[in-house]
Amino acid sequence: MPPISNSFGRVDNENNVFVNDNGTERKVGQYPGVTEAEALAYFERKFHELESNVRILEQRVKNNADATSIATAAAKLASDLVDPTAVGNLQDLRDRVAAVTPNIEKMRAEKAQANQKETAAALELRNEIAQKAAILADKDPKKTQWKIASKEMSDLFDSWQASQKSGFKVPRKEADAIWKVFSQARTKFESNKRAFFAELTLVTKTARAKKTELVSKAESLVAKGAEAATDYRKLLGEWKLSGRSQGKQDDALWDRFKAAGDAIYSLRKETIAKEQVEYSANYEAKVALIVEAEKLDPTKGLAEAKKQLLSIQQRYEKAGKVSREKIRETDDRMRAVEKKFKDLEQEHWRKSDPAAIERTNGVLSQLEESIANIESDLSAATAANDSKKTKELTEALAARKSWLEVVKQNAS
Repeated sequence: MPPISNSFGRVDNENNVFVNDNGTERKVGQYPGVTEAEALAYFERKFHELESNVRILEQRVKNNADATSIATAAAKLASDLVDPTAVGNLQDLRDRVAAVTPNIEKMRAEKAQANQKETAAALELRNEIAQKAAILADKDPKKTQWKIASKEMSDLFDSWQASQKSGFKVPRKEADAIWKVFSQARTKFESNKRAFFAELTLVTKTARAKKTELVSKAESLVAKGAEAATDYRKLLGEWKLSGRSQGKQDDALWDRFKAAGDAIYSLRKETIAKEQVEYSANYEAKVALIVEAEKLDPTKGLAEAKKQLLSIQQRYEKAGKVSREKIRETDDRMRAVEKKFKDLEQEHWRKSDPAAIERTNGVLSQLEESIANIESDLSAATAANDSKKTKELTEALAARKSWLEVVKQNAS
């Protein structure tokens, strides 16, 4: 360091050291037992320490360091420079500190403004986290995908902690208000989650118990063979309505239930295959009997034809079952033959019924008598040249004769 001019200080015979501070001399201390130069040098070093602190302050302002800590350092320096125990140009140091003070205030104002923005951003981030948590908590538990939702809630909590640890510090009062919203949302979310899985566990146990019962019933049906297919289908309907139980146990129960069904349907297929062979033979036999019946001619001897038809009908019934799609075909053809016989028998009875014959003869007599009367009246009208009456009687006579022919044909 260059030597300090003696104009800033002096030492008396008792090694008292004085400083010339802005035109006023004041004692700054005493350093006995050393030379005057050494005593003065000691207090000059005190000045250099102060000057070093001022220089550091100026550099921090230039580098735009933290305004709050700079302001604190400036305030301390200003206090230290009021009556320092040092020898040197103290006023110059005071002036240098005063020169950077406006910049410090500006920096503090800018810092305050930046702090406000950062505070607002930090609060906005935490509000966003809290609102997202609230949305998760308000979802219908039955429609929530809990694995995904739990991961989202965990991520939100991590984000909140990161904001606290490394984010900008925010006022505690405002932070606590937002934390309350977030905390309540997490509590509600966890409560909904526990309730959902408790209910799911109950539903699972109920479904598993029901399915275990259905499996036992299905396995007991296997002993009944092919006839159990209908009952198994009913059990299958109950299975579909029983709900899903979680885990591998549900798959194991289904495997047992399906195995029972496969066994029943396998037996059913074997039975159907055997029936198809049997039904095919029965169908051929019934068709042959129908053809035989269709060849009968009841008009050439009704009694004998009926006797032959009865024999065919008895053999038809004994021929056995046919496949479902062939039942209507065979039965319709046989009924057509039976109807032909029935219609002919009814017609024969109508013609041979004494009461019917008597009624027909009565009608014939009435028509013949009416015709004779009309003919007599017609002759008289013709003789009298009554053309109108002749026309009416001629038409009436034609009608009566036409009816008479119809009645005779029906009676024959």
